[in-house]
Amino acid sequence: MSMSFLGIVLLLAGGLAWTASRQPQEAPNADAAKEIVLIAAVGDNTSVEQLAPGFEAKTGYKIKVTFAVSGMIKKKVIDGEPFDVAVLLMPIADALATGNLVESSVKPMAGMPIAMAMKKGAPKPDVSTPEALKQTLLAAKAISYPHGTPGALAGILMDDMLNKLGITDQMLPKVNRGGIAAVVKGDVDFAFLFQPEVRDPGVEIVGPLPAAVLPVAQMVGALSSHAKNPAIAKQLLDYLSSPAAKAVYISKGMVPAS
Repeated sequence: MSMSFLGIVLLLAGGLAWTASRQPQEAPNADAAKEIVLIAAVGDNTSVEQLAPGFEAKTGYKIKVTFAVSGMIKKKVIDGEPFDVAVLLMPIADALATGNLVESSVKPMAGMPIAMAMKKGAPKPDVSTPEALKQTLLAAKAISYPHGTPGALAGILMDDMLNKLGITDQMLPKVNRGGIAAVVKGDVDFAFLFQPEVRDPGVEIVGPLPAAVLPVAQMVGALSSHAKNPAIAKQLLDYLSSPAAKAVYISKGMVPAS
């Protein structure tokens, strides 16, 4: 007996539905699922690059890292951009106030001093006291530091130092934004930047500089309140604040956290 037209339609529809149900579902992005997002202040980049392979090998998670000047990292936190772990430079009260960081997770990592770099082989000046540093700067033809760079804590600390020394008006006309390259070329006598960033073989560091006028910036780590995988995020934060990691920070020119 022949099947009715309606029966044929229902049979075909059932077959198509069964076929569709057997199609493999698109797998989620495995790479994204095994990523952890770190945002970190510039100055910590060489340390993270050295430490990352050990964490990745141990956990199987790839660290996806963004480096930026300290103020921009803090802005990312304040704006609620997605991340799992943040490495910031103090103070961070405004970032904590947003609720985007787990306040109880904040861990000290290291101190990041500002270094005074000069051309290698040049006579080293006396910078042992605030007054000696003041006279050295007044005698310089030009200096370089990130004056006016949005979010650059080194620039803010340097502005404050010049103000404490009472020489802001005399020094600002001498400021060149060329950094280490300007020292090597001879365009400036000194460049001021976070010590881990001093990596050019053509310069050497003068100092240490007097803490009374130029305090050491404190680097801390914290968990995001919105981490995709809080357990793995905590593992990364613990790893970055471990004694082994702190030894790496010190090898890069940082100092123990205070």
